[in-house]
Amino acid sequence: MILEAVWIGFAFSLGMLVRLIGLPPLVGYLAAGFMITLSAPELDVPVGKPIIDHVSHLGVLLLLFTVGLKLNIRSLGKPEVLGGSVLHFVVSALLYAPVIYLAFEPNWYHALMLGAALAFSSTVLAAKVLEGKREIRAFHGRVAVGILIMQDLFAMALMSLSQGVTPSPWALLVFALPLLRPMLFKLLNLTGHDDLQILFGVLLAVVLGGGGFHLVGLSSELGALVFGALLASHPRAGELAKTLWGLKEFFLVGFFLNIGLGGLPDQQAWIFAALMTLLLPLKGAMFFALLILFKLRARSAFLSGLTLANYSEFALIVASVAMPQFLIPLALTVALSFVVSAPLNRFAHPLYEKLASRLIPFERNIRHPDEQPVSLGDAQVLIMGMGRTGTAAYDYLQHKTHLAALDSDPARVRLHQEKGNNVFFADAEDQIFWQGLDISRLQAVLLCMSDMEAKIIAARKLRDAGFTGLIVSHSMHHDEAKAIIAAGADHTYLTMSEAGLGLAERVRQHIAI
Repeated sequence: MILEAVWIGFAFSLGMLVRLIGLPPLVGYLAAGFMITLSAPELDVPVGKPIIDHVSHLGVLLLLFTVGLKLNIRSLGKPEVLGGSVLHFVVSALLYAPVIYLAFEPNWYHALMLGAALAFSSTVLAAKVLEGKREIRAFHGRVAVGILIMQDLFAMALMSLSQGVTPSPWALLVFALPLLRPMLFKLLNLTGHDDLQILFGVLLAVVLGGGGFHLVGLSSELGALVFGALLASHPRAGELAKTLWGLKEFFLVGFFLNIGLGGLPDQQAWIFAALMTLLLPLKGAMFFALLILFKLRARSAFLSGLTLANYSEFALIVASVAMPQFLIPLALTVALSFVVSAPLNRFAHPLYEKLASRLIPFERNIRHPDEQPVSLGDAQVLIMGMGRTGTAAYDYLQHKTHLAALDSDPARVRLHQEKGNNVFFADAEDQIFWQGLDISRLQAVLLCMSDMEAKIIAARKLRDAGFTGLIVSHSMHHDEAKAIIAAGADHTYLTMSEAGLGLAERVRQHIAI
């Protein structure tokens, strides 16, 4: 146990170090795993690795459970998700297989299996990146997550075929799980807001979802995702996801650390990994082209494609089952793809802004229904982001001025529209949205999005468009507030400080200070 604690501490140190230079901490966790493996004779890696394996698995289950909490099952049937995932899987496998066969000379069966394995994108990395930027519910986030789920289903089918194993007949009971939703809703209502809620989430993700699906011959990862999806429509699903955040983050350190502990690569493995990493742009470009084909805008296709431009942990699972001799080369390939993909996704929006003029000409003239442009009408005040802060501002202002609001979550927009609120679907970080927006009647804009980059881009776009009115934002941190003001906002209120001032004002009114 002491050994594992040292490993996790070392991973934390490297994670902190790479964060200081602008890279995601997971890059440090991966590096820590390989560095520990290099020191294997001294640290006896095999002794402690089973515990890290277990921690890694728990982290994946909790992550997929929280993704399920934000999942709209109906999105899987969308043409861009179903068609995009199937076409990309087939085309990728057929393109990768000849390259692998000619360069590394395995037999055709292994080449095709490796090509299929490399067609998958990382659910863990993509979900973590999207969740970190709070974009899982954004249009491009929902498309990416939908494709990832379809790929996970393909991966499980591939493993079953390679093993010659089929799920247990009891697996058919999975189709009856929606009948449990009313009971799960009641249990979630009874858990309160503290430790019992955490235990309830872990029970569903690890025991019922992970363990239950494994017992009937299905993927435990799929089980965690399904049980999260069962609760997705509950009003407190978002609260449960936030409650599990810290626990999930800790266990995910084990997942990224575990990749590096898989073994040291030889020269052939490095060559294989380098060549497959060079093919990553091709993978992202194929996603972009297919999503454009399904009527997405260039921006959404680019962001979704960039999110999916990596290799999957499922490739390692497939390799461990069907071709264990390729496990270490694939582990290195997946790790390198994470190192490349994670920083690129961190700067996805600024990167699109630079490439927009070259990508927009690829768009089709037909617009996707979820990406129709909006008109602000005679609105004098615009609220961007209709979470708790934006909704509170809307409720206060709706009878005092002509008001409009935007949000990138279609479900949230639909909920507000059903209440009669003047709320539209749009993404504040979409360059096309800004190009077609008439702001001549606007007098003030409230930036209530969760993501800091979204606020910075929105403030800058408003000023670049000639808007001279009031721009007000909120933030949790001083450094973020300064960056938003530097981008063009007039005021950025610190959320927790303003809450404290509000409480103090209430006290002053009651005791007449």
